[in-house]
Amino acid sequence: MYERLKASVIGGPVIDRNGYPYLVHPVTDGIPLMEPDMLEEIIDWMVSAGDFDCDRIVAPEAMGIPLAVALSLRLRIPYSIIRKRQYGLEGEIPVRYSTGYSEGIVYMNGLKKGDRVVLVDDIVSSGGTLSAIVGALKENEISVKDILVVFGKGSGKQELSESLGIMIKSMLDLTL
Repeated sequence: MYERLKASVIGGPVIDRNGYPYLVHPVTDGIPLMEPDMLEEIIDWMVSAGDFDCDRIVAPEAMGIPLAVALSLRLRIPYSIIRKRQYGLEGEIPVRYSTGYSEGIVYMNGLKKGDRVVLVDDIVSSGGTLSAIVGALKENEISVKDILVVFGKGSGKQELSESLGIMIKSMLDLTL
């Protein structure tokens, strides 16, 4: 099951980012390249695993973008990208996050109270980014119907699922 994805991870580079093991992979970085067959395998899994009774697919930039686009095309559901750039648009929601190797602010636009979203991303490790995003969505009365990630790394996925009260679904769990 998920043989393309599993094979692509075995022996792949893991770099040290100040003591944090960071997986360099087509899904997480677009390096060396994303093969269409692997992306199709990922999207097939997401479609079968997810609850897409939603108004929108939401993904943080950068590596959530190809997942959101492919799902949107397959399911005919609009998508929104949570951006690292502030636009100053009416209703823009700033979200401060902290991960195992960085921190910053991302910005949500075009979402409103009562929206139902499915959140997709490439990987969950410490859970800092997803935790902050889900917290902001809930605070703004936006319902998170499901969370789908390609990789669950370490214990972050389980801990985050418990703290958020939402089961994060991952295609493949990793120990680096």
